[in-house]
Amino acid sequence: MNYSKALNNQIFKIIEQASQELNVDSYVIGGFVRDYLLQRDFKKDIDIVAIGSGIDLALKVSQLLPNNPKVQVFKNYGTAMLRYKDIDIEFVGARKESYNQDSRNPIVENGTLEDDQNRRDFTINALAFSLNEKNYGELVDPFNGLLDLENKIIKTPLNPDITYSDDPLRMLRGIRFANQLHFEIEAASLDAILRNKERIKIISGERIVDELNKILSTEKPSIGFLHLYKTGLLDIILPELTALNNVEEIEGHTHKNNFYHTLEVVDNICPNTDDVWLRWAALLHDIGKAPTKKFTKKQGWTFHGHEFLGGKMVKRIFERLHMPLNNKLKFVQKMVMMSSRPIVLAEDIVTDSAVRRLVFDAGEDVDHLMTLCEADITTKNPAKFKKYHNNFDIVRRKIIEVEERDHVRQFQPPISGEEIMELFNLKPSREIGILKEAVKEAILDGKIPNEYQAAYDFVVAKADKMGLKRIESKNI
Repeated sequence: MNYSKALNNQIFKIIEQASQELNVDSYVIGGFVRDYLLQRDFKKDIDIVAIGSGIDLALKVSQLLPNNPKVQVFKNYGTAMLRYKDIDIEFVGARKESYNQDSRNPIVENGTLEDDQNRRDFTINALAFSLNEKNYGELVDPFNGLLDLENKIIKTPLNPDITYSDDPLRMLRGIRFANQLHFEIEAASLDAILRNKERIKIISGERIVDELNKILSTEKPSIGFLHLYKTGLLDIILPELTALNNVEEIEGHTHKNNFYHTLEVVDNICPNTDDVWLRWAALLHDIGKAPTKKFTKKQGWTFHGHEFLGGKMVKRIFERLHMPLNNKLKFVQKMVMMSSRPIVLAEDIVTDSAVRRLVFDAGEDVDHLMTLCEADITTKNPAKFKKYHNNFDIVRRKIIEVEERDHVRQFQPPISGEEIMELFNLKPSREIGILKEAVKEAILDGKIPNEYQAAYDFVVAKADKMGLKRIESKNI
C-alpha cells in the first residue's frame, strides 16, 4: 500500500534527494508513521533510518536546506539531528543490536532495514514509509503492525522476553503507549513484563520518571498505574504507593482501600489541571497512611500525622528517582502536607479565620490545593458528595472575600520589625519576634484588620503588657 500523501511536507522530498545523491536508501519510521495511520496530531519530530550512515545523510540534507541548519552529531550513537522550521528530525543508520545483562546500552553493528525493524520496541513503532524514488511512500510492515493498529494491540516484534530483557525501559513504554492510545497490551507481553520486572532496576530514575510523567499526563492515568501494579513494576518503582493496597479488618471495623482511592483521585484531578506536578501530588497525597495506620477501640482506624510524614516521604521518593530537588519538590511536599486542610473546612462550619489561615499557609498555591482536595472527594454517598462540594464552593468564595479584604496570600506585616525596634528603642531581640508573631496571629484570627494603624495600636498595647516602653517622640 502506498502512503505518499503522508509525505507531502517538503522535508521528505529533500531527504529523498539527499538519499539519491549519496546512493543510500532511507525511510521515515516509528512515531510519525504510527500517528499518521492513527490520524493523530503530528508531534513535530521525525525519525529517519538510512541504510548507510545516518550522520552523512543528515549533513547532506542540511546542505540542501535553506540556511543550512546546524546538524548535531552524536558519534557514539551513530545519530544526528537537525531542526527544520519547527520539526526535529533525527537520522540514524540502520543497525542491529545485541545486549549484555547489566546495561540497556546495546552493542551496535551496521544492518539492514529488517535488522532495524527487528530492534524496535513494538510492532506499531516498526512501521516505515519509503523515501526512495523507486517506491516512494510505500509502507514497509514486516510484523503486521498495521493490523495491530487496527486491533488496538501493543505487542513486540520479536520474543517479548528478549525485547524487555534487552531494554527494560520498553516495559514502561508499552504500558505508557497502551494508556495514551487506549490500546490493550497483548497477553504474552503482559506475562513477559511480569517475568522481567526485576530488570527495571538497571534503568535510571530519570528515564523511569520520564515515562511516569507521560502516564500521569494522560486523560486517565489509573489505566497505566494499574498495569504497573499488576505486572509488579510499581512495587519496585513506588513501593510507598503499593503499600496502600492493604485493607484490614479488626472487630468488624475496616478502612477504605487507599491505593484504589488514590488512583481515583488522580483520575478526578485530570480534567481540572494539566500540571504534572499537581498530578504527582494527587498520586502521593496519601502515602503517609500506610506507616501511620493504627486501630483503637475508641477511635477505630486512624492515620494521625499522615500528611506530615507523607511530605517527608515525598522528599525520599524524589531523591531516589532523581527527580528535581527544587521548587517542584517543595510544591508537591506542600500539597501533600496540606492535603487534608480544606477537607476539614468542608466538613465543618467555614469560618473566616480558618480560611484566612489556609490562604496564609498555602500562599500562591491555594487554588492548586483546592483543586487537589476537590479531587479527593471519592465518597459514593450522594448526600455526602453534594455536601462536600457545596462546602468547597463556600470555601472558594470565602477565599476570594478574605483575600480581597485581608491580603494574606502574599502576607507582609503592616508594621515591620525595624519600626518596632525604633518605636521601643530595641536591638534585634526575642521581643521583636514575639510582637511580629502576635500581629500576624491577630490578623489571621480576625482580631484586627491587615492595616497599618490597627497593627500599630495592637503592637503598642501588646508591648505595654510585656513591660516595654515606647519612645514618646515616636508618633504617627
